[in-house]
Formats: sequence, C-alpha cells, structure tokens
Amino acid sequence: MGSDGVYAERSEMTDVHTPEQRSFNMSRIAGRDTKPEMIVRRRLHAAGFRYRLHVKDLPGKPDLVFPKAGLVLFVHGCFWHMHQCKYGKPVPANNRDFWAQKRAGNAERDKRHREALKDLGWRVAEIWECQTKDAAKLEKQLDKVIQLLREP
Repeated sequence: MGSDGVYAERSEMTDVHTPEQRSFNMSRIAGRDTKPEMIVRRRLHAAGFRYRLHVKDLPGKPDLVFPKAGLVLFVHGCFWHMHQCKYGKPVPANNRDFWAQKRAGNAERDKRHREALKDLGWRVAEIWECQTKDAAKLEKQLDKVIQLLREP
C-alpha cells in the first residue's frame, strides 16, 4: 500500500517456481471443461438450452455451439486471451517476450476465428472468466446470450 493509503495496481508477476515446475504446471492447464466453462454450461442447460461442445469443424472449436440459433459461445480465460480486466493485465516477470507473443497471438487468433465464423453466418458471443466470478456480471452476460438464443 502506498503512503496515500491506496493500493497500486501490480503489472508484473514474479515467478516463485523453478522453470521445470512452471512447465509442469502450465502443461496441466485445461483447454476445455474449465471451471468458468462449466459454470456457463450448467446455467444455460438449467435454463433449458441445449448445445454441442467444442465442434471441431468450426473455426476456433467454440466452447458451446447452438446450431438452431446460429450462435457460438466462447468462454475465455482472461489471462490467456488478454481481457482488459485485473486478471488479464498481469505480465509475467520471466520470459516476458515469449508470453507477450503467446498472449498477443491468442488474441489475434481469436479475432480471426470470430471473423471466419461470422463469414460462415454464425453469430459469436463471449463470456470472460472474470464475469463468471461475479454473480451480477454473469447474470448480465447470460441474459445477453439468452436474448441472442431467443432471437429468430
């Protein structure tokens, strides 16, 4: 805390693990069936919506696909996809160039996938990990998705 009683936003993370331990940890990070994705899936299923998961023949293998509604939904991790929230802003202290390129590449790939899906006639929606951590934000985002699902 600063002398003025205000917490400064931290923009760097110091790695407390050895390179081997960090590599092991990173290799265990799931790309599907993540906690945020499962939260969204349960809520939409409980609301009566049915979907397909991780459709391989669509650009980006969207997390949830609603074929009848022509809608795909991505549930993105804030850090990995560079969301502009407190979870997406930290910059790793070690191997900065690698992580900057990796994360920027993810964000650019997301953009290409969104455009390709739109070109194929799909509507694209996103829910961010941080939105699943706050009940009010999640409800607001799910309301938007449900509205899209109910539109003809």
